[in-house]
Amino acid sequence: MTGPAAQGRGPRALRLAFVCAGVVMVYLDSTVVGVALPDMQSDLGIGVSGLQWVFDIYVLTFACFLLTAGTLGDTLGRGRVFLVGLAGFTAASVGCALSTTVGELLVARAVQGVFGAVMITVSLALIRQFYTEARARASAVAVWAGVGGVALAAGPIVGGLLVDAYSWQSIFWINLPVGVVAIGALALLLPLGPADTAGRRIDWIGQLLFVVGIAMMAYGLIEAGQKGWGSPLILGLLGGSVPVLGLCLRWENRTPHPMLPLALLRDRIVLMTCSVNFLCFFGLFGIIFLLTLFLQQVNGLSPVQSGLRLLALTVSITVASLLAPAVSARLGTRPAIVLGSLVAAGGFVGLLAMEAGGGFATYWWALVLVGAGVSVVGAPATVALLSAVPPEQAGVASGMSQTCRQVGAVFGVALSGTLVQRRLHSGLPGVLEQVPLPAAARERLADAIEHGRLGDAAALPPRIREGVLRSVGDLMTQGLHTAVLVAAAGAALGAVAAAVLLRRKDMTATVDA
Repeated sequence: MTGPAAQGRGPRALRLAFVCAGVVMVYLDSTVVGVALPDMQSDLGIGVSGLQWVFDIYVLTFACFLLTAGTLGDTLGRGRVFLVGLAGFTAASVGCALSTTVGELLVARAVQGVFGAVMITVSLALIRQFYTEARARASAVAVWAGVGGVALAAGPIVGGLLVDAYSWQSIFWINLPVGVVAIGALALLLPLGPADTAGRRIDWIGQLLFVVGIAMMAYGLIEAGQKGWGSPLILGLLGGSVPVLGLCLRWENRTPHPMLPLALLRDRIVLMTCSVNFLCFFGLFGIIFLLTLFLQQVNGLSPVQSGLRLLALTVSITVASLLAPAVSARLGTRPAIVLGSLVAAGGFVGLLAMEAGGGFATYWWALVLVGAGVSVVGAPATVALLSAVPPEQAGVASGMSQTCRQVGAVFGVALSGTLVQRRLHSGLPGVLEQVPLPAAARERLADAIEHGRLGDAAALPPRIREGVLRSVGDLMTQGLHTAVLVAAAGAALGAVAAAVLLRRKDMTATVDA
């Protein structure tokens, strides 16, 4: 489509501003929820696995629908689909705020993730449509990426301020006025005509198989912390996810309109990019999830205090993202990715300095290393990816890379929470053995603590209560330490993947491109 309809009905800068308002909502809700988790737990009676789902269900549905979202925009019209995504995300945010049970909250969070994937994917396509000049488009994409980075960084502190001043529901209510204003403006500014790309079809079968397979694996990893790795349900879910995902890959290899073109993964650079993105986000989001619980439940910090400490991580991500292209240009693609992965691994190992009651000075530097390392990996990997594929496949390849990031985040949160739960499950009997309570009461107390209800220990005599809470804090610290070592191993594996899959001629081709 050409002409006025394709260009839109208002100034490009104004359209970009309101599109970016929607992008801010999506990225803010990726991190703002973390500091609200303890309050949700207390209000809704959610266990640790339930908190994992509150965090993970959003990222899971977001990851699973990224690839299909682009096709929806191409076939139905990008302006129309973006508006539907914005309206759906706003309505789902209201649903989150009105939730009175964990089930209602999880459904609303899942819907948020679906519409968030639509908005992020289609927003980039809209920018490409509106900005036809290369320099103007690059500036617009920089604005798009910048506001997303700021939203991610601001999430913990914005969430902390809102939760401290109001309630956990306020982190979702804030989306309502932003969404309503943006919908009204974009309804007037965006082109709402028919689709401008023909010949593409939505791969519904591949989408269904992908969602079912990833969801089964995520559910198994999350619930393993409560039910045990040997549970028939857990073994069935984890074992069953493999043939489902295998069937998905088989379908994608045969269908004429694949959601996930497997031929791209035969390219070493594409495979490398997907691998390092998965591994870095696996560690990053797993640690973000645990830190929010650790800082408030073990160290007794308020949501605002927790958010301020997490700024060491989120601000370093934002700053390093801006510096990463220069680092890559100076060092080269492969050295930059290897260096970033190793720096992130060092930061994860540095988090072993975190102890119950420990001060911020002992670990702030490790958070900075994690944020800087992950960001230094992302930019050169993306440049290498876009230089390795034909222009007509750049969007699909980028979508695959983004999907790997989000799936890595899902599994990181699932596994990290499970590691802490299993440490509590194995250590609590010994801790509570000395508590002068009937066996049935000790079992109830153990179950409450495993589900994060530390307040149930308040009825114990002061001296016994202090000892129990101190021991529980030590167990959670041990679980955190195990999780950061797993994250460090993943980041180090990313360095190996970059070193093995990238060659000197690949770096030369990237620079020339």
